Amino acid sequence: MLTAIHPKLPMRNKAATRKYYLDHLGFTDVGNEDYEGYLMVEKDSIEIHFFEFKALDPKENYGQVYIRTNNIDAVYESLLDKKVPIHPNAPLQTKPWGQKEFSILDPDNNLLTFGQSV
Repeated sequence: MLTAIHPKLPMRNKAATRKYYLDHLGFTDVGNEDYEGYLMVEKDSIEIHFFEFKALDPKENYGQVYIRTNNIDAVYESLLDKKVPIHPNAPLQTKPWGQKEFSILDPDNNLLTFGQSV
């Protein structure tokens, strides 16, 4: 009965978050509406929502999303080509739990981990 999940992450600045996800990660806007203090982006079959939290201290933000992919190498290479910084503690590697993964941090320190079963 459950069909999808759309995580909600905090953002300090809607314009900066939108620019990062659209220009650097290749997401697009969801729909035609522009809601004050709220942002929705999508890519392929996933959607991520953001709520405005102007007082957010990125050093204290523990927002995280795990995004599954069927071509981890292509996703990784596309981000490297766009000069998107890869998390220094999470480069592309195969983990003991059978996933090939890497992570990035968005402007608000939300951790995005991309993974594929091996």
